[in-house]
Amino acid sequence: MISIIDYDAGNIKSVEKAIQFLGEDVRITRDKNEILEADRVIMPGVGAFGLAMEKLRSYGLEDVIHQYVSTGKPFLGICLGLQLLFDESEESPGVKGLGLIKGKITKIPTEYKADNGNIMTQKVPQIGWNSIEINPSSRLFKGISDGSYVYFVHSYYLTADNPDEVAAKTYYGTEIHAAVEKDNIFATQFHPEKSSDVGLKILKNFISL
Repeated sequence: MISIIDYDAGNIKSVEKAIQFLGEDVRITRDKNEILEADRVIMPGVGAFGLAMEKLRSYGLEDVIHQYVSTGKPFLGICLGLQLLFDESEESPGVKGLGLIKGKITKIPTEYKADNGNIMTQKVPQIGWNSIEINPSSRLFKGISDGSYVYFVHSYYLTADNPDEVAAKTYYGTEIHAAVEKDNIFATQFHPEKSSDVGLKILKNFISL
């Protein structure tokens, strides 16, 4: 059984459909026992960091997530679900995140310096396909070609403290840590459920861990 954490964040149904497409039994839930008894847990989401943490706490899910991770069973965060794993975000100053991984969540720059020295502007949020540079030791990206394209929708990005925990990188005016792995915790800033065959392969790898 795979549990998808329900904390009123968007994009949960599309993850459920992708997991069902892969032939797995999946349930959207905020029930403590269902989450703790699951073989795999996924925390997707789109929205604001502060509101999301407020929802997790109001449903009593913060402690449940920590308890689940402590079991050693695989846990996957997607998009906002990646950002919530960290201590805090520039989006919501003063709001404490889950603190499961160390790193910084900051706003994507609207201007950056190109290789030729010119100052370039770019749209924020980043919406669309971008290629990723894959860490060859990554378990989540096993069998996926370096340079594969995945789908992003985000205004804030991760810089992980520990480079060994970075499973994939991308570039959008700056280097973005697009995925991380730490022990049994996995997370992607992009949306695997919207990333065609590559994304389905990533989800299948997670299910197979």
